[in-house]
Parts: sequence; structure tokens; C-alpha cells
Amino acid sequence: MAELIGGCGTSHVPSIGIALDRGLQDTPDWKPFFDGYIPAKEWIAEQKPDIAVVIFNDHGNAFFLDRVPTLALGVAEDYQIIDEGWGKRDIPPFKGAADFSWHLADAMVEGHFDPLICREIELDHGIQVPMELFFGRPEAWPVKIVPIFVNTVQYPIPTPQRMWELGQLLRRAIESWPGDERIVVFGTGGLTHQLQGARAGFMNRDADKAWLAEIGPNPEKYRDWTREQFVETFGSEGAELIMWLVMRGAMDADVRTVMSHYYAPASMTGAGMVVLENEVHATEEAA
Repeated sequence: MAELIGGCGTSHVPSIGIALDRGLQDTPDWKPFFDGYIPAKEWIAEQKPDIAVVIFNDHGNAFFLDRVPTLALGVAEDYQIIDEGWGKRDIPPFKGAADFSWHLADAMVEGHFDPLICREIELDHGIQVPMELFFGRPEAWPVKIVPIFVNTVQYPIPTPQRMWELGQLLRRAIESWPGDERIVVFGTGGLTHQLQGARAGFMNRDADKAWLAEIGPNPEKYRDWTREQFVETFGSEGAELIMWLVMRGAMDADVRTVMSHYYAPASMTGAGMVVLENEVHATEEAA
């Protein structure tokens, strides 16, 4: 069976990709943010995952408002970088873990989830930025990916409880996969931000810090929230944090927070990350 080596939650702010493209990592505005991810890169390098399952939302690039699936799953062998309007970024395309993706597709349907199956699709900053933050910008990505798209853009978005259940299903799919791959799960999005309306520019630093502290030891608090509570607390776009619940739902009840990092503002958002390991995994490593 495959091994779930850990779960990572991270922001996917598009300006992070622009900062990387322009070499701004060591400027005063960006250095504190990027420095906070150095330990996460070291953790990934030590763990050497084979597959990254990435839960993220498209931002009107691969899907537009006329057709927004609640859930979509990539099953392709390769994924190209999408041009989001300012030119295609100079990062390598992604290799897909197609066999595991099809296994997950079957598990999702068997478990009464009905994703749109994507045999060919381009990927935007929702997945590009998390991969760069944890893996750098290699000539070729050292992992294969499984992209899971979640609608957090157009009403109605899925419930936090449903995202948790999707995480539990993902864990069962990992445990029933006959391969020996090492798998890491990324939940992406957030932290607090709102890009329109009367609260445009909204940030809630206290809520961000509480989320990072509690998503490991106390996730039920957020799992049991309504969608309206996520919007009220984290902003209309900050509701992307429901995607972290997929990652957390795939983990054991008891986890260890290996590291976390917070920085605000990054563009118009709170931004940061957390790395979690199952307590059993952590104990085995220490033995």
C-alpha cells in the first residue's frame, strides 16, 4: 500500500508567482515570506515524496463562470502551464500520476462523489505557486501530481463537512492503492482575503493565526462551521480554506504540527503554511 507521509496547507497567492518570476525573494517586502518556507522545502527534500495530491481551485482560467464543476479530478499523463493573461510562466509542465488518479476517480464515484474527469487540462497559479514554494523551480518536478479542483469561486461552494469527507475518502484510496509510492497531500488557498464588495481588502490576522495553530489539533472546530462562517471570518476568497480540510481529513485524528509560518500582507491577503505529520509516522521516525 502507498504511504501518506504528511499533509501541507499553503497559500497560493498569484503575486507570489510574480515575485518569483521577477527575482524579488530577497527584497524587504518579500524576504520574510519566502524565508518562512525554507524549512518546508527542507522537509520535502528529506521526505522525498513520489506523488503530490494537490487540492486547489481554478481562477477562471481552465473553467469560467459558465461552467464551474463543484469537483474535478485530473487523470492526465501531463499538465501544461496555463497563460493567465500575462504570458505563460517559465516553469516546467507537471507529470501526472495517471494510474493513481484513475484509482482515485473510481474510489470517488464508489464513495458517492461525482467529479468531472479531466483527461486534459491546463493548470493555473492555484497549483503552480504551492509547488514552487515547496519544491523550488527545478528543471523537472521531482514528483507526479494528482490535481483535485474544488469550486470556491461561484455560489454554491461545497460545505466544509463535504470537504472533510473527501479527505477521508482520499485516505482510503491511498491505503487501498497497491503501489509503494510516498504521497503528500496539499490543501491550498487563503488565508484571509476578500477582493470585492464593501469588505475588499479585508484581512483578519487573529483568525489566520488561530487557523494555523488549530488546524492540526482542533480541526473539528472548522469542519463543523457553515460556509457562511468561513466567509464572515476569512473573507469571500478566504473561504478557499475549506480546501485545507480535504488535506486534514486525510490525516489521522492525532497529528503533529511540524512547522507553520505566517506573513501579512502578501498582496491583499494573509499568507502562510503548515506542515503536519501523523503522530504514528512521527513516532516511527524517532524510533
